[in-house]
Amino acid sequence: MGWTLHSAWRAGAPYRVRIGLKLKGCEYDYHPIDLIAGEQREPGYRAVNPQGLTPALDLGDGTVLAQSLAILEWLEETRPHPPILPRAALDRAVVRRMAGIIACDIHPLNNTRVGRRLSQMGVEQAAITEWIHGWIRDGFDALEPLIEQHGGQYAFGDSPTIADCCLVPQVYSARRFELDVSPWPKLAAAADRAAEHPAFVAAHPNQQPDAKPL
Repeated sequence: MGWTLHSAWRAGAPYRVRIGLKLKGCEYDYHPIDLIAGEQREPGYRAVNPQGLTPALDLGDGTVLAQSLAILEWLEETRPHPPILPRAALDRAVVRRMAGIIACDIHPLNNTRVGRRLSQMGVEQAAITEWIHGWIRDGFDALEPLIEQHGGQYAFGDSPTIADCCLVPQVYSARRFELDVSPWPKLAAAADRAAEHPAFVAAHPNQQPDAKPL
């Protein structure tokens, strides 16, 4: 029984999970979900993940995992090598704090369904872009001193963690929306170094079977 990852090529949350799966050396089949076309809201996908969000990781035995941080934590608990959380409890708390700033505070306010709702409310695209920029700025302002204090080659220390699984997709998104990340030099440098790791390269949106030309 193989795993199937229900993913969307450019979406941040599935991108995080792809990185985690690649870091752990896990094989999986890829099932694309077109978020722009609304496939996530169709009955077929709702039967997989009733919340209608990506990612969902089908383990092939009737078990489906959802929510990117929950999947990453499960991977760490079931496949501890190589680790994506540090050993010390306080260090783990710092990494989870970094990941939470992105996955809980930045991303939920900037995802596709929020943008769609703002548009339906009559908000112009320029204002939606400024909305996106504002929440990213707030989160990056919080992350920069944490990475300056705890970072090494990566956001925390010298090996990839869940923090990097979240950071790289968020920096990718920031640049996609043309936000200059130079005000956060430690953050940008950590993300750029992590993005060169083979697991991060393989997980990049452009490497996915549903990638579309821009």
